[in-house]
Amino acid sequence: MAFITRQYIRSLSSSAALQAIKHVTVIGGGLMGAGIAQVAASTGHSVVLVDTSEDILKKSAKGIEASLKRVAKKKFAEKPEDGEAFVQKVLKNVSTSSDAASVVQGTDLVVEAIVENLKVKQDLFGALDKVAPEHTIFASNTSSLQIADIASSTARLDRFGGLHFFNPVPMMKLVEVIKAPATSQQTFDALLEFSKALGKHPVSCKDTPGFIVNRLLVPYMMEAVRLHERGHGSKEDIDVAMRLGAGYPMGPFELLDYVGLDTSKFIIDGWHAMDPDNPLFGTSPLLNKLVSEGKLGKKTGEGFYKYK
Repeated sequence: MAFITRQYIRSLSSSAALQAIKHVTVIGGGLMGAGIAQVAASTGHSVVLVDTSEDILKKSAKGIEASLKRVAKKKFAEKPEDGEAFVQKVLKNVSTSSDAASVVQGTDLVVEAIVENLKVKQDLFGALDKVAPEHTIFASNTSSLQIADIASSTARLDRFGGLHFFNPVPMMKLVEVIKAPATSQQTFDALLEFSKALGKHPVSCKDTPGFIVNRLLVPYMMEAVRLHERGHGSKEDIDVAMRLGAGYPMGPFELLDYVGLDTSKFIIDGWHAMDPDNPLFGTSPLLNKLVSEGKLGKKTGEGFYKYK
């Protein structure tokens, strides 16, 4: 009876804490991590952006400030002084650190936005699980890996979920909120409410490969590559057809270059290994060739197209 009572009290205290996400730790100072940190700070959350590289953190801080100034220029077009006050107010909510273990000891939510590598994510969360408070929720921004696999390195499966943001985070309204089999309803609800507090539109997702958006988008892009490989259409014509015929803002090859060919290859390779008989998860010789040549898209100056 004493054990049951302790568990009940613990459940009540955890549930109450889950609803009050005030301090957020974002792991990963890249484009996605910086974007998540910016929107959280803009909505009054206390945010610490963490990365192992001080150079990355300095670049991230400059990027956040520049992004905020662009927002302020539009939002406060007629009162630039109010815009500057807005920028400074938000910046006060953001700090940086290279010591994740120290930061998470006082946080309500950890959002991971690092490399799409299962073991790296598991090692990170396994280490943080040992030092984070009991009430702290862990969330991954993974776009292709399953949340349950990442969470398996921790002892807080019930307090682990997914928050998949979209790039650029300050502008994109959608957040996929993922509930793994062991994620508690309290945790899932807290992640939904947090997403809404950021001014985002959350959608509920099961813990399946690619969730909703990428589960549809990645096979679509890969089928466009296969169409081109079969000689059934040039990449230029396929892109124009999907822009003008389907109303897409970018064609599939333009989108692949924007996302990064290495990222797309990593996702499809992982899904193919998981389900090799699924024709939607087939790999592409052309994509493999471009990646092997270091032609990764816009970030390297060349992918399916060349960029100046």
